[in-house]
Amino acid sequence: MWFGDLDNIPLADMANFAVRETYNFHWTFIAILAFVVYVYATEFKNKNFKGIAAGLALYMVHWFYEIMNAVICAATGYALWTVSAESTSLILLIGVSWELSMMFSIAGVATHKLLPEDPKLKIFGINNRILFAVGNAAFFSLVEIFLASTPAFIWVYPWWGAIPVFITTYIPFFLAAFLVPDAKPKTQWLFIGSLAALNALLLIILVPLGVI
Repeated sequence: MWFGDLDNIPLADMANFAVRETYNFHWTFIAILAFVVYVYATEFKNKNFKGIAAGLALYMVHWFYEIMNAVICAATGYALWTVSAESTSLILLIGVSWELSMMFSIAGVATHKLLPEDPKLKIFGINNRILFAVGNAAFFSLVEIFLASTPAFIWVYPWWGAIPVFITTYIPFFLAAFLVPDAKPKTQWLFIGSLAALNALLLIILVPLGVI
């Protein structure tokens, strides 16, 4: 399933009514949170601050995209991507479940470990950070094709699918994860902190207003 399908509209409608409803809540919520805390605590103890920066940089970009996806849903009636209520313990925003968000919270930490230590090393004439960002983006896009073929993940718009998500979403995710940690510490935390503040401000304003 490479692109969306208008036949998915009823499924998207059902998901829209389930945002932040707790009727599917179960205890895996706590177990997954504990695992994420363990990952970051371990990286902090090992003084892998670049890995932590990679994780947080990707996660902040992820949340900005999820907020924008929810705004698109509010403006047009449907999001670019939607998660099914039956597949999660909690839908946080229309396009992101608790489980999916927790995965993205450590995706940058995990994939940063695959990078060569030299940020200037070129592979096939391409900077390794750029090459690995594109490679990881391609892998995640292929996984998303599978997800979109299941009841868990919904694409509605026929023009949205694997190729647009690869270019507009996953490449920026992994560029943030792989380029930010190589910057000076002040620049790292300026990027992460500014985006965190923007995301928090948008959530504080838009959620109570019922926009997202």
